[in-house]
Amino acid sequence: MLKRLSGLAIKFGIIPFLYYIIRLYFLLVRIRVRDEDWLVDHLDGGGRAIIAVWHQRIFLFMSYAKRLGVFSPSVMISQSRDGEMIARIMSRLNIRSVRGSSSRNGRKALAAMVADMAHYPLAGHVVDGPQGPGGVVKEGLITMAQLSGAAIFPLYASVNRAWALKSWDRFLIPKPFSRILIRWDRPLYIPEHLDAEGFETIRLQVEQQMRQNQDADDRHWGWAKGLL
Repeated sequence: MLKRLSGLAIKFGIIPFLYYIIRLYFLLVRIRVRDEDWLVDHLDGGGRAIIAVWHQRIFLFMSYAKRLGVFSPSVMISQSRDGEMIARIMSRLNIRSVRGSSSRNGRKALAAMVADMAHYPLAGHVVDGPQGPGGVVKEGLITMAQLSGAAIFPLYASVNRAWALKSWDRFLIPKPFSRILIRWDRPLYIPEHLDAEGFETIRLQVEQQMRQNQDADDRHWGWAKGLL
């Protein structure tokens, strides 16, 4: 369905229309943001940062993302037709696209992100995308932090009412009049040099921290079980 929608959107030039539909939709959603100063203070002090998010939660950030446009952040987006539609929508949020995919030519795409961070202080990274498995932090996040020298800032989005799509990650769409909590975590600093065992230890630590904090935020809304 998404492939068909993206093809039609590009062919008939309706991406601006989709963007404004999304913006209007989020007028029906109440959003609260916590601890954003941790990121802003880090960037204002000359630091570089990688925003780490779960694929399942991407849409929950759509309304908030424009606030970060002042930092001209970049994000890796696939070179597929679906990716082209997403890239055009991202550009309207002042988010730059570095085209590539962790699942295809992953090293080349990762190198492009690291090269971009030499000139821009902020990047976004979907830690378990684009094909999962969901809730698993892949190696690319840790490697990108090592090579760029940037701190990792986990970012969580939780919602009290949402639809979960029948996709590999149970992608979340907030329901009208729902409430979203967006919460920043403290920065994580990754050593530049790690052996294989140390690398895997840190990857697992980041994954565990992100899963636990996301689960805690989900439970704040009364979910009996986490949504990841």
